Amino acid sequence: MLWEKGNPLVSDYLSQGEFGVERESLRVCRDGTLAQSPHPFGAHKNIDRDFCENQIELITDVFTRPEQVNEQLRYLQQIVNGQLKVAGEYLWPFSNPPKISGEEEIPVAFYSGHLQGKSVYRHYLAEKYGKRKMLFSGIHLNLSFAESLIQAAFVQSGVQNFVDFKNQLYLTLAERLTEYAWLVVYLTAASPVTDVSLGTNSNVYASVRCSEVGYWNHFTPILNYGSLSDYIGSIRRYIDEGNLRSVSELYYPVRVKPRGVNTLETLAEKGINHLELRVLDVNPLSPTGIFAEDMYFVYLLLLYLTTLPHQHLTEEEQVKAINDVKAAAIFGNTAIRERAENVLNEIQAFVEEHIPSGRTILDYQRRKSQVGGSYAEQVSQRFGEDYMTKGLALAKEYQRSVGYV
Repeated sequence: MLWEKGNPLVSDYLSQGEFGVERESLRVCRDGTLAQSPHPFGAHKNIDRDFCENQIELITDVFTRPEQVNEQLRYLQQIVNGQLKVAGEYLWPFSNPPKISGEEEIPVAFYSGHLQGKSVYRHYLAEKYGKRKMLFSGIHLNLSFAESLIQAAFVQSGVQNFVDFKNQLYLTLAERLTEYAWLVVYLTAASPVTDVSLGTNSNVYASVRCSEVGYWNHFTPILNYGSLSDYIGSIRRYIDEGNLRSVSELYYPVRVKPRGVNTLETLAEKGINHLELRVLDVNPLSPTGIFAEDMYFVYLLLLYLTTLPHQHLTEEEQVKAINDVKAAAIFGNTAIRERAENVLNEIQAFVEEHIPSGRTILDYQRRKSQVGGSYAEQVSQRFGEDYMTKGLALAKEYQRSVGYV
């Protein structure tokens, strides 16, 4: 446990965390339609695309403070804006796509040469899941503890091997965070408004991409968190049975990731480097798509989860965890709101004892339970009528305010 007496964790919990973000956005033209131009950023290490050629993915470096993450996101947006301004294009500021006239507007990302396999994989996804679901954009939040904190916990643990200790720490947290991912969805859902072309009515879901109609595998994966080899084996079984093409097709709230290329082979060789939380919407209320307060809260949640007694989730409990995420994505779910308030009370007690500086983070989250306080309610109020016109106006506003490089 990270909170054993004598663990030299400083009172400022931010100094013991590491943060990184992958933020997806669609490129749109002056009239709000999906851009049809090729991806204009070559092999930039921080600017890529995900499924389709007209989807930008901004990939930050690792920082110790969320404000630094947002600072780099702004800088990367400036680079992108410089190119898009010339082409008359903008970054769409929502998780949900703009108007879609047909799947011919969704070109699969084109890779050539030694990267051609990435295009082949994306064509496989298009055939299996349909192109429209691939247009959902999201935020992947990457989190880890400072190595010094893990080392201090290891010394007190009595475990003989540091790598084994670190792997099991992150596996345990991945399992717990999956169980609590619904809370993050409830607090960060920000995509209740859709264009009719998506086939989903507005204000049914606070987050369409995390809902029952969102982007999920055709089955609910059951993972084994007993050890890293058990975890890898449980995923490899789905690959061997033909349910998944690779670990990248595991559409799950939380992933454990190695440093470098995300393959099972790399994970087995190098071990776990960080956790990836995949349930955050692109937040149109922020120019960068995410608020620092939400990154702080997820890290605070991780610290709280280390204090809970651990018992592996049964198959039924793992299924329930996924169903809870889908339930939290329903707009105005009062049962989820009450449940969230209870958990926030529990986290409050932890904060009061261990991290008083976290009070402001919890206060920020609590305000979302007030009438009109959630991101989804605010987005619905601002963009519920004339989504396309107002969305395009916001895209243009953010391009001007963030600036160019």
